[in-house]
Amino acid sequence: MPVPTYDVLIIGSGASGGMTARTLTAKGIKCLMLDAGPTIDYDHDRVSRRVYELPYRGFGQPGRFPHVTQADEFNANVWADEKQNPYTYDPADPYYWVRVRRIGGKTLVWGRASWRMSDYEFKAKDHDGFGDNWPISYSELAPYYDKCEPIFHVSGRKEGLPQLPDGVFIEDTSTDSLSLTRFIKAAKQREIPTTKPRRATGALASSLNLLLPDAVATGNLTVVPNAVVRRLTVDKKTGLVDGADFVDRHSREERHAGARIVVVGASCLESTRLLLNSGIANSSGVLGHYLFDQFYVKSTVQAIVPEARDGKGAPGLMGGSGYIPRFRNIDSKAKDFIRGYSVDFGSGGTPGAKYFPLYGEALQKAIASHGGTGFDATTMGSVLPRIENHVSIDPVVKDAWGIPALHIQARYTDNEFNMARDAMNTLDELCHAAGFEVLEKHDQMVPPGESIHELGTCRMGDNPKSSVLNRWNQSHDVKNLFVVDGSSFVVGGSQNPTLTILALAMRASDYMAEQMRAGNL
Repeated sequence: MPVPTYDVLIIGSGASGGMTARTLTAKGIKCLMLDAGPTIDYDHDRVSRRVYELPYRGFGQPGRFPHVTQADEFNANVWADEKQNPYTYDPADPYYWVRVRRIGGKTLVWGRASWRMSDYEFKAKDHDGFGDNWPISYSELAPYYDKCEPIFHVSGRKEGLPQLPDGVFIEDTSTDSLSLTRFIKAAKQREIPTTKPRRATGALASSLNLLLPDAVATGNLTVVPNAVVRRLTVDKKTGLVDGADFVDRHSREERHAGARIVVVGASCLESTRLLLNSGIANSSGVLGHYLFDQFYVKSTVQAIVPEARDGKGAPGLMGGSGYIPRFRNIDSKAKDFIRGYSVDFGSGGTPGAKYFPLYGEALQKAIASHGGTGFDATTMGSVLPRIENHVSIDPVVKDAWGIPALHIQARYTDNEFNMARDAMNTLDELCHAAGFEVLEKHDQMVPPGESIHELGTCRMGDNPKSSVLNRWNQSHDVKNLFVVDGSSFVVGGSQNPTLTILALAMRASDYMAEQMRAGNL
């Protein structure tokens, strides 16, 4: 039986891989997609269980996911098994690498926040002198943002903010609760902007249901699940990649897939791990370097709206959510840090037991009294890309299929710590000005990686000596190799990166198709 030939091999099925497949197959390009995980079968993989029927009462097996704080017994089958997929780090600098190995990738679990980046990120060096600019500007990516937002049915409100460009939204016309109105007024008095969340809507809003079905329907996409890619292969005569070696996750059978072009979209660190293990695309020596993410300070401020105690809040007092976009280092310079942070805030929850220094019946009464009175704000901050924050191949540790694992070295610096402190103090001030009672405030970040927004390590740039990819997400060294996920980022913002990843993948795919038609690929 003849082996099928494909125009493009796509590795990964999440935001970047899914968008690449959707874009290319619509142009008649034959694609093969490899993904390390299984296909979702909701009838088999999802059932209803009462908490008392679960061995660990919903909390999950201790030690199974030591770095996945999002995991519990209800969603345990979603996350990558850490014993099968190990990695290493210096114990003094822990890194929480959160992975999903299923068709659809991390879009199966993302929070759907869909923010555009601006030239405060794409041209960050021009604003503050640190690091490097992207090789593209906002205006070059804007047409692709315009196309991605309708696919994901993004809702939002247009505000005209240069640091948070408006998009093609389903208009959010909802009104704010009285408690949020007070908070927003306090922010406005201090020239701090606020807006509604911008979020992909729908039942799932993932690659699995919004990108891959369209690609499959063309008849031009073949998806191979449970395919753990070992390395990319290179034609010794041409120096071009000609496919990938992979192993079946269950049978352990070794196989090879060939194609004219290879697109890697396995998620940031998995893509870089694959390139490092393949020994290609690194003439610059930059591959693996400049790892960054967003820092998170969860529940930076936990407050209550006092008049809502004991269920006495007036109708319309509580509920709803909002967003503070970056406001530092826009028109003026902050004293202790560059770049900036954003904030998710919401009203109407119930503060947890840890906020009340009580026990037993007194604690139960306090929680009941404060039911629905909460106001919570979480900070997301920009992390500076630094060359010393990097990944490399561990010389000893391998995964369950014998593939060398990653060693990750990353830590936050004073710029991030000072930013987090400023956020804490600012939110505390706003809450008091709004008439809230602050139960707790803190500036303790979660470990690097926990935000699940890892970026960099395979950065774009115009100079082949200081970057891995060009402005089209194309390898400087190997012209038929493209990397389209978050590893290509040069600078990130306080905005969640998924919408930008989608737009970059669509843009790279359009370029790829043009180059194929022209005979250059």
